[in-house]
Amino acid sequence: MKKCLLVSSVLLVAIVGSACNSATDVLTSQETVPVNEKAIEAVEVDMMNTEGNKVGTAMLSETPKGVVIHLMAEGLEPGEKAIHFHETGKCEKPDFKTAGAHFNPEHKEHGFENPKGFHAGDLPNLEIPENGIVDFELTVKTVTLKQGEKNSLLDEDGSALVIHAGPDDYKTDPAGNAGDRMVCGVIQH
Repeated sequence: MKKCLLVSSVLLVAIVGSACNSATDVLTSQETVPVNEKAIEAVEVDMMNTEGNKVGTAMLSETPKGVVIHLMAEGLEPGEKAIHFHETGKCEKPDFKTAGAHFNPEHKEHGFENPKGFHAGDLPNLEIPENGIVDFELTVKTVTLKQGEKNSLLDEDGSALVIHAGPDDYKTDPAGNAGDRMVCGVIQH
């Protein structure tokens, strides 16, 4: 009887898990996922505006399908905005240029529509509604939180998550004509 109950519970978890839309529907931000027999902790990123005020938080979690970004922020300018991973974990106001270029360990050109692209740090544009509040989730397959990997966001100098003033055109190298950097968060352990 106990074996049947255990199998039924596992089957129920598998059925419920497969009905979810994304990996984070099953995982909470505090849980870890075993990858290569090691658990990787989620990374919380404080998102700051050009005045140095915290406007939100991004939670990054390693999953079997990639790194899940869950961004919650408010007080942002409405409209379509580029969002990218940048190569250095430094967000010095007011322009965040210390975050460096896009995260690009494969040395490709920029943009999803560029035949020579795209950077590992290139992400789909973010649509910010009129109220300026964002609750955005995305799974990124081109990066990892596993230290020591070539595409790790957690290399020795970390990395940054940056929201730009305008949309990414998905083709212009090196940054998609996305405009100024308006919000930045340092990604480190």
